[in-house]
Amino acid sequence: MDVLLTHAYYLQEDEKEKEIMRPYPPLGILYISAFLKEKKVDTHLFDATFSSIEAHKEYILKNQPKVIAIYTNLMTKLNVIKLVKWLKNNTATQSTQIILGGPDVTYNYANYLKTGADYIIIGEGEETTFELSNHLLGKTNGSIKEIQGIAYLENNQPVKNDARIKIKNIDDLPFPDRESIDIGQYQNVWKQHHGASTISISTQRGCPYTCKWCSTAVYGQSYRRRSPKLVADEIETIISSYNPDSFWFVDDVFTVSHKWIDGLHEEFIARGIKVAFECITRAERLNDDILGKLKEMGCSKIWIGAESGSQRIIDEMDRRVDVDLVKEMIIKTKSFGIQTGTFIMLGYPKETMDDINKTVQYLKDASPDNFTITVAYPIVGTGLHDQIKNKIITNLNWETSTDRDIDFKRTYSKRFYDFAVPFVVNSVNAHILKSQNKPWVKTFLKSKISGLALYFVK
Repeated sequence: MDVLLTHAYYLQEDEKEKEIMRPYPPLGILYISAFLKEKKVDTHLFDATFSSIEAHKEYILKNQPKVIAIYTNLMTKLNVIKLVKWLKNNTATQSTQIILGGPDVTYNYANYLKTGADYIIIGEGEETTFELSNHLLGKTNGSIKEIQGIAYLENNQPVKNDARIKIKNIDDLPFPDRESIDIGQYQNVWKQHHGASTISISTQRGCPYTCKWCSTAVYGQSYRRRSPKLVADEIETIISSYNPDSFWFVDDVFTVSHKWIDGLHEEFIARGIKVAFECITRAERLNDDILGKLKEMGCSKIWIGAESGSQRIIDEMDRRVDVDLVKEMIIKTKSFGIQTGTFIMLGYPKETMDDINKTVQYLKDASPDNFTITVAYPIVGTGLHDQIKNKIITNLNWETSTDRDIDFKRTYSKRFYDFAVPFVVNSVNAHILKSQNKPWVKTFLKSKISGLALYFVK
């Protein structure tokens, strides 16, 4: 086996995911697999999602890949490090060349090289993986220094080559190599736990916005879009091959270009496509016309980002959106018969009780069908991390922790947010129950979040 593409996410270890059971195939390495195969590279893929690290190791030992490329993010970092150390310390795999890529390696490449990785791919993976694999397999005669977008050790010191220019026309990429994994496993899990299957699909790379907490480690602050025709072609191919009940568009801002949405809508109408799908977007990139087109195409749910109900905190995040517009668009989207979701982030620098109260009120007023809450954590390389790096109060071992474990001096203690998150959730849910005339919630609603905060901070 020449090249093995893989990741180190094992669903059985993820207690939170086991509660919701909404796994998605690893689109990133499916794109790279398709690209390498198109270039006639002997490529194989091990999807670890429904497997275990023990089975993963057995597969590697059995197939003895010459090159193994591992996708790495915050969720998989610790398992990736374990896998790299095992590969380097196992006699049978010591000659295997280890490549790491993904969002967590860009600003941590030196640390990953020290753990035993041979090469780090920084940024977009297709072209770099192809060139680097060919070099390692002895199919090219050029110098390793000529390969753009990689880092490696030279005389035990990290070296980073010139950055690779991003793929300008992503229409040139083949469809993801879904045939190399068992899509049926994903569909069965969705059917069993949610009554309907779904398949993820990507139409764009990068995001043109500037939110301080968001990582742009792979695609940068760019915006490149596949043509509506190719997206419609892929949807028809997926329907023909797998017949899913719905689609999930993974793009950061699905409706960023109204012209593009118009084009996709035209393709759907011309081909008679109407499929249920969910997407994410920003409030200012929605209007009646776009909502009408999305509804006609089959859109069943739109996630509209807000992150906070306080305009002051939204401005701190450099979100560049009006919270009242977000609320308005959530309400308007629901009026079109489309479900809504929104995202909330607590614990952002300078957040006060007043900001949290405004967030609770925003959720009550907007009344999205679903919302998720995250306590802010500073990913290395983001504006948020740059802002708080001198306020970090945790002393972490890099190899045994992730950026999610980084804590910094906030307005309130970390323990406070352990209680604040469920309190926000319960306050909003109680409001919903009260609106449905559930009498038992009246006592609950007498609690004041400010009073709870004074208790929790102690």
